[in-house]
Amino acid sequence: MRPPPLSLALSTLVRLCPSPGLGPFHPPPRAALSAGAAMEEELKCPVCGSLFREPIILPCSHNVCLPCARTIAVQTPDGEQHLPPPLLHSRGSGLPAGAAAAAPPPDHETPAGPACGGGGGGGSAAGGDHADKLSLYSETDSGYGSYTPSLKSPNGVRVLPMVPAPPGSSAAAARGAACSSLSSASSSSITCPQCHRSASLDHRGLRGFRRNRLLEAIVQRYQQGRGAVQGASAAAAVAVCQLCDRTPPEPAVTLCEQCDVLYCAACQLKCHPSRGPFAKHRLVPPPPPPQPPRAPAEAASASPGAAQGAPSAGGSCKSPGASGAGAAGGGVARRYPTCPDHEMENYSMYCVSCRAPVCYLCLEEGRHGQHEVKPLGAMWKQHKAQLSQALNGVSDKAKEAKEFLVQLKNILQQIQENGLDYEACLVAQCDALVDALTRQKAKLLTKVTKEREHKLKMVWDQINHCTLKLRQSTGLMEYCLEVIKENDPSGFLQISDALIKRVQVSQEQWVKGALEPKVSAEFELTLDSEPLLQAIHQLDFVQMKCRVPPVPLLQLEKCCTRNNSVTLAWRTPPFTHSTVDGYILELDDGDGGQFREVYVGKETLCTIDGLHFNSTYNARVKAFNSSGVGPYSKTVVLQTSDVAWFTFDPNSGHRDIILSNDNQTATCSSYDDRVVLGTAAFSKGVHYWELHVDRYDNHPDPAFGVARASVVKDTMLGKDDKAWAMYVDSKRSWFMHCSSHTNRTEGGVCKGATVGVLLDLNEHTLTFFINGQQQGPTAFSHVDGVFMPALSLNRNVQVTLHTGLEVPTNLGRPKLSGN
Repeated sequence: MRPPPLSLALSTLVRLCPSPGLGPFHPPPRAALSAGAAMEEELKCPVCGSLFREPIILPCSHNVCLPCARTIAVQTPDGEQHLPPPLLHSRGSGLPAGAAAAAPPPDHETPAGPACGGGGGGGSAAGGDHADKLSLYSETDSGYGSYTPSLKSPNGVRVLPMVPAPPGSSAAAARGAACSSLSSASSSSITCPQCHRSASLDHRGLRGFRRNRLLEAIVQRYQQGRGAVQGASAAAAVAVCQLCDRTPPEPAVTLCEQCDVLYCAACQLKCHPSRGPFAKHRLVPPPPPPQPPRAPAEAASASPGAAQGAPSAGGSCKSPGASGAGAAGGGVARRYPTCPDHEMENYSMYCVSCRAPVCYLCLEEGRHGQHEVKPLGAMWKQHKAQLSQALNGVSDKAKEAKEFLVQLKNILQQIQENGLDYEACLVAQCDALVDALTRQKAKLLTKVTKEREHKLKMVWDQINHCTLKLRQSTGLMEYCLEVIKENDPSGFLQISDALIKRVQVSQEQWVKGALEPKVSAEFELTLDSEPLLQAIHQLDFVQMKCRVPPVPLLQLEKCCTRNNSVTLAWRTPPFTHSTVDGYILELDDGDGGQFREVYVGKETLCTIDGLHFNSTYNARVKAFNSSGVGPYSKTVVLQTSDVAWFTFDPNSGHRDIILSNDNQTATCSSYDDRVVLGTAAFSKGVHYWELHVDRYDNHPDPAFGVARASVVKDTMLGKDDKAWAMYVDSKRSWFMHCSSHTNRTEGGVCKGATVGVLLDLNEHTLTFFINGQQQGPTAFSHVDGVFMPALSLNRNVQVTLHTGLEVPTNLGRPKLSGN
């Protein structure tokens, strides 16, 4: 039975996840950058891509043009300042910042007249993404600026949106308003286009940043040098062939627009014949050499004309209110309104009943005599207050609407970003399925190949075996026939018995089944791909509710060890819709044993103390929710410190113990012996630490050793069953446990002496040293459990603890003990 083709499932899955098509290949340019061109990249603004103009230094030490800095300055959403009307429009059109001020956008009308006041409407209709097509006029009319983070420059820097200029204002006035707004706004910031660090602007605005005059001078010198070189070589510059092997190359006679390569006559015939694929290429004459730049004097002579022509383009644009103001203020005295009934009288009162201003004659002679009236100034102030209060309510609503618009625009951007992320995630998942299917296809093909080779080997072995037996049988038959032809009876009878037996044996070799094939030509392999095809066709999005949480991701950069403690950090993978109620952290015993739970909670950072020194621990974490427990994360391996670093523990010591020197020096305020423990606990390994005697007065008996955490603290170390110690005076020492004194040894301590403690939990022994010599025999054997460094002393002794020491190998032999 032939199996269904595996490529059907693979092609089906590929159709569900098409790969993006590759565009046409564009060869890199052949010309290499010269040294000057390489330096030119250092002299270009990262925003506009042109040479720096008035560069300023940002707090991150990067440079940016001052005009470009105005375009990338961002006003925060919570600022209530009016968004500056038009800034430079060069960001949307790709022009430099300076050129945008002189050249209007392509969708704006240039003639004077109505277009000067209303030409901004076309710019917003032709711009960018859908988020910027929302009404900017409604936001401007409300008196509050709009924050549009979706507007970005080619370098990824946010720029201020294009806001239509108010009627009658010129581009220079708009830029001036923008600069004054940025200078006065306290909630503005600027983002560096290279490192993307943000810096807030103070009351000085962009003037608060220093100007990079050194860079400006270098740019000026570079421009002068480049102009001189271009001016000297422009006359002699001739386009040369780019494929010539000669030195110098031959002048170019043609340029292929498709290949973008200059050819001389010989190279064109050899490398670009007018047949085959090249027949459709268009050949044009080479470009003319560049014209030399104009001298500075010529440029200066041309500038007045440009300066004179600049006002003419916008000279007819006038503000509608300017003419009125000029007419009103051009020498004509202001005329106060008069009463229509009494033309010679001004308004002086306000009729509350009629809600109209009146004069005093209306009160005396007219119909307002019996009405309630109030002073005109008082009512003016009262109504202004009411209107202001009403405007405050509208202003609050406008703020809420502005924040809501910002929220909607942020949602638009989030939808765009999340859509791209989910598309990338979907492509990655489908690619993973395709890869898995490809790997499985390779495995199945390997099995088919092995089965085929096995069948072929079996058939060839059977062919060789049968051929050999057939040759032997044929030879025997021919020999027997020749024997039968002989007429010598006696000679025949001499060999007939042996021949008969050989023939019978040869016949027995062809037993039943010997002439049947051992393997079948059919492959007994059947691939059932129908369930996989159905699963692929049913592949669809599902709701991620009521599912167990995914595998947590360990943050290895935050996982670390310190002394005998480990810190682990993890997080939930992105694009996860399953809820996580908590995490379970598991750790083994440091010796490859079983895992055990050491933390259960919602935190994603956990530190475990009290582990073994010089041990390797394996840790893993899993998440859980109401639906169950998710899978384990990858296992992380953590190694604790080789040697123990610890101090005296102020929390476990007696209250009479006095600690100093970062809890490394201990003494006592009492004449009685008091106990203090170390901050480390040992249960395996070999550990060594020393205590230096800083002060020793009146022959006290300090005790050194180890103890359990529950040792008695108000008596000498070793008097209970929770401590194992050596107490020593100025002449001799004893070992003590459970108040039992043993192994008196000559030799004591004094000021400057060093007492060493060697705890070997691999051999379960405890040994003491004084000044590098072992004090007596091994003090205690069969020491097992968890121990903490311990010390007991009174006010006549002061010692300093030294830890983190390697186990010494050159310690002296033990001294002979006394009683």
